[in-house]
Amino acid sequence: MAGCHSSGDSDPPTGPQLLFVYGTLMRGMANHRQLAGLACQGTAELAGFALYDLGPFPMAIASGDPQQRLHGELYAVQPAQLQALDRFEGAPRLYQRQRHRLADGRSVWLYVGQPRQVRHVQRIADGRWIKPPPTNGPPGPTPAPGPTH
Repeated sequence: MAGCHSSGDSDPPTGPQLLFVYGTLMRGMANHRQLAGLACQGTAELAGFALYDLGPFPMAIASGDPQQRLHGELYAVQPAQLQALDRFEGAPRLYQRQRHRLADGRSVWLYVGQPRQVRHVQRIADGRWIKPPPTNGPPGPTPAPGPTH
């Protein structure tokens, strides 16, 4: 999909590519099932990105500030899996899939938004998405407080 590649990429990927995920696609999060069967290749961070809380999911925005860091996980994905993830992530309308370099020189894909999309939401200062996945049922009764000792 031409609209999903950063301007520096003229050829679509042909083999396994590293994907950097930072939100609901991470292990233990609500949409990790989209990466079913893929092994996490480790954790990483990207400098120059700010993370914003959009409620049910986060959005990374290029900030240009090397002090701002985005924390996430790496997965090796095939081109067909990237295309499926593009559809899931709403690329290229909601997110743009762009290629960036980690500090160690490896090239990764990640989904980023535009500054206008986060102008009224709170930035996550430490660049880490930690919201738990939603539960599948209605909330249970609140347990009665136990004795205090």
